[in-house]
Amino acid sequence: MDVDWKPYARRMADAVLHRRESRWWDPLASTPRHVFVPRWWERGTDGRVTRDGAADPETWMKTVYDDTTLVTRMGAQHADHADPGTVLPYGSWPTSSSTLPALLVIMYRHAMLAQTSHTLVTTGTGYGTALLCHRLGNPQLVTSIDIDPYLVQAATERLDTIGLNPRTETRDITGPLPGQYDRIISTVSVRPIPASWLTALRSGGRLVTTVADTGLLLVADRTEDGGAQGYVTGDRASFMRTRRSDDYDTVSPGPEVWAAADDEGETVTTSRYPVLDVQNTWDIRSMLELEAPGIEHRFQRSPEGPRTMLMAHPDGSWARVSAADRNASPLVHQGGPRRLWDVLESIRDRLNRTGELPVHGAQVTITPDGTTTLTRGRWSATL
Repeated sequence: MDVDWKPYARRMADAVLHRRESRWWDPLASTPRHVFVPRWWERGTDGRVTRDGAADPETWMKTVYDDTTLVTRMGAQHADHADPGTVLPYGSWPTSSSTLPALLVIMYRHAMLAQTSHTLVTTGTGYGTALLCHRLGNPQLVTSIDIDPYLVQAATERLDTIGLNPRTETRDITGPLPGQYDRIISTVSVRPIPASWLTALRSGGRLVTTVADTGLLLVADRTEDGGAQGYVTGDRASFMRTRRSDDYDTVSPGPEVWAAADDEGETVTTSRYPVLDVQNTWDIRSMLELEAPGIEHRFQRSPEGPRTMLMAHPDGSWARVSAADRNASPLVHQGGPRRLWDVLESIRDRLNRTGELPVHGAQVTITPDGTTTLTRGRWSATL
């Protein structure tokens, strides 16, 4: 299908970058993102809905050449394999997407790429791989991997249609890697850093990734002892976790935990802090995940009326915090082996005392076996 996509791509590049000051402007303006996202899952009233670009070319161009993330796979179902208009009820999690272009550029800038950098990236739709090939000017410097055979196959075919032939492989990024690299850039999140990355990274090479279930984007350079040293950047980024099968193999709070959160708490108190949508914070969410990994959150509110926040953990801990409106003191019910709201309150106390949380600007130390430690002053957290 003949689509005049270039004006859309140039407008997106202009919105994201200054064409005279960024070497990434041309890759953004000249890479056909729509080739890599012919279909996607869009939020609807009752769930995610499959959209087919070819059915509405104008909407397709406006959507894919906007600086936004487009979900292409939900659970085990790829949008390419779903009929247009298919509704997938809410409950499953996104498992692949086309990352918003501005964030890809941020990741690549932190990598400090040289024109000769042999670089490993994660595949997804293949769009980020295409940008990197354009930027380096030599696709043979690029290796792109993904655990999903279909994603790799589709990306390889779509890259070929625009004249790009990087090395592509179906492979688990947390396992052995297929070469030696100057840069490793992962748009899936990990915790901790896989030891295989340090084995595959040349001395002085750089890795750029995010910590799973946080907003932390970290950069680290490989050291002579086989480890790495780096820092948490000031940029915020959140990516899907690594997976080893069609869907995530994680332990979530059971229905009995969520059901318990509707009951009277073992402890009932009030809080001086307002009800918080933790998922829409950055530093608080990241600190909470580092200190108490695995908490899931639900948040409900009306514009001027009641607000309720639920927290639940697979160990059976839960908290329900509700307030009649944004100015009312919340009532806190908690149960299970731990008091989850108390953990969150201690983080908010620290933020009030110091004006910031130590995840800002934390130093990163990675040992050769992948043990990753964040430190700032007296504070430290091991992933």
